[in-house]
Amino acid sequence: MSSSEMKMTKTDTNIAGKENNFLVPKTEEEKVEYLSSLPDPVGYRLLIRPFAGPQKTKGGILLADQTIETVQATTVVGLVIKMGNLCYKDKEKFPLGAWCKEGQFVMYGRYAGSRFKNKWGEHRILNDDEVIGVINNPEDIQKMF
Repeated sequence: MSSSEMKMTKTDTNIAGKENNFLVPKTEEEKVEYLSSLPDPVGYRLLIRPFAGPQKTKGGILLADQTIETVQATTVVGLVIKMGNLCYKDKEKFPLGAWCKEGQFVMYGRYAGSRFKNKWGEHRILNDDEVIGVINNPEDIQKMF
């Protein structure tokens, strides 16, 4: 699936909420705007959108913007948005092929990659070998901050 055809899932609403001025693209036009506003990772790099988790506690208390930003900055889980043209092409390093693909949630080291923000929220650019796991449900991973 190419990044221009990427479909947003129900989990995307948990990546970032409007409460802290980060938007989730919902319409086709917003998806196109979102993808075109992001840099294209070059070479063996991936563009990741960190998972922010729920905006309120199980008891219904809304989390402060600062708390949500801290969770997003310290998370080790994110959605693969785009991949560079050389990702996982090194047959010696990745003899079994790609470790992940666009649209999958992955785990990475807390301090991995370069962080940046735009109107859609925080993003990271990681090297392909910094992915340490692929997960189905990002909410299964507990936060440790």
